[in-house]
Amino acid sequence: MDILHLAVLAVVQGVTEFLPISSSGHLVLVPLFMDMPDQGQLMDVAVHVGTLGAVLLYLWRDVFNMCTGLGHMMRGRSDPGARLAGLLVIGTIPVIAAGFALNHYMPGGFRGLTVIGWTTLGFGILLMIADQIGMTLRRIEHLRIGDALIIGIVQALALIPGTSRSGICMTAGRMMGMERQDAARFAMLLGIPAIAGAGVLKGYELWQSGNAQLTSDAFVAAGLAMATALVAIALMMAWLRRATFTIFGIYRVLLGGVLLAISYGVIG
Repeated sequence: MDILHLAVLAVVQGVTEFLPISSSGHLVLVPLFMDMPDQGQLMDVAVHVGTLGAVLLYLWRDVFNMCTGLGHMMRGRSDPGARLAGLLVIGTIPVIAAGFALNHYMPGGFRGLTVIGWTTLGFGILLMIADQIGMTLRRIEHLRIGDALIIGIVQALALIPGTSRSGICMTAGRMMGMERQDAARFAMLLGIPAIAGAGVLKGYELWQSGNAQLTSDAFVAAGLAMATALVAIALMMAWLRRATFTIFGIYRVLLGGVLLAISYGVIG
């Protein structure tokens, strides 16, 4: 795979992973609209792992508090960091189950233009509705076990490209009355085990393939995606301090409309 193709994949993934606009949907669109071969799911996961490194760096305090909190819990002391880690475990169970089922019964996943168009449009509208009607009263500290489970269940929908893992989690969070930055922060934290799990699964397949060139390409793409994602996360969180999710919803509606028009032959 040439360096331009790797760079395009990395930038697209880095910019879109934690914005509520669907990274998987955009990755599928790269070969469709840029006259490039389909990179396949292994390369998709490689750039996802790169963005995992970015969120670990950006939210290092939360990650550190969870690790130390688990240590305190093992010594019989309650700790908010351990509680947060427990919420992430609960929220991850549904997507793990759904991911294994999809990988077994449909290893190629969903990659059709029509599917991406409808999910981009529909979940974009849902994001805007949730953002408008949701109150801004709750923070991550206020989440209960049931809340984490619900967010985890809707996160599984993101296995369909165009849904947006972060977007659907933010939508659920806003419906629960979470503040925008906290909804985004919890969505990013919930992405850590989800992306790591997919990375381990596909990384094992990459190792089994014994393809040295593919392995090298995966590392390059992951590094570029990590750098791009760090910038995108910082800009999104700065935006949410003073604005809403509406701009992301509008982008999704416009993009979804264009994709459906192309898919149904309205425009060529």
